[in-house]
Amino acid sequence: MKLNIQLFGRAYEVRKASIQKSGAAKAKLYSTYAKEIYLAATKGTPEIESNVSLKRIVEKAKKEQVPNDIINRAIDKAKGAGGEDYETVIYEGFGPGASTLIIKTLTDNVNRTVGFVRAAFNKVHKSLGVTNSVSYNYDYLAIISVKSDKEEELFNALVENNIDFIDFENENGEIIITVKPTDHNKVKDAIEQIIPNATYELDEIGMYPKDKVKLEQEDLETFQKLYKMLDEIEDVTEIYHNVELED
Repeated sequence: MKLNIQLFGRAYEVRKASIQKSGAAKAKLYSTYAKEIYLAATKGTPEIESNVSLKRIVEKAKKEQVPNDIINRAIDKAKGAGGEDYETVIYEGFGPGASTLIIKTLTDNVNRTVGFVRAAFNKVHKSLGVTNSVSYNYDYLAIISVKSDKEEELFNALVENNIDFIDFENENGEIIITVKPTDHNKVKDAIEQIIPNATYELDEIGMYPKDKVKLEQEDLETFQKLYKMLDEIEDVTEIYHNVELED
């Protein structure tokens, strides 16, 4: 089995980022999921069993212990009329040293959101970039993992479903699969053919840097200050960066 060794170890970084994200305020976590569930429900049938995107985001929300009443309210809201018009907007920016950041937002007011994001960069005397000024140095990937001793069956299921995976690795009984984001749902469908009601250790779609940089002293402090300000913006849902941080 030939693997793309350049991606080896990336799953660990994604997992670590996911753990760090869980330390954010619950209020923001719940608000983000409510928006994402609402958006998924408005883009298709607002019924979990007939809307694959909605089903997947609800599964993730439940895994992160988002209360059922928040999930149900978001879906019920999508069934009504005249709700908010949320959209995903991505910003790219330059931090201290050779650091770069990609900020994903979910907003119903782009002017408000870009104002907050730009203000955070201005406060540390750094700047936003134009589209693709940063993202060309990142890979857009989906990484999914599940604990299983059915490595061969899972591998064959991906092949049989014509899924062109980028990486397939087994780390101490945890099968980690890296694919293009467009194949995310297909991978989960294939896994669930082999493992019904599978529990995913990792289920992430995001931007991952091709190379990392290490910051020292003042640059590191500035980066951490910028990251904190961005993370405190309610509309910000994800922050990707190329800074190598210590455990």
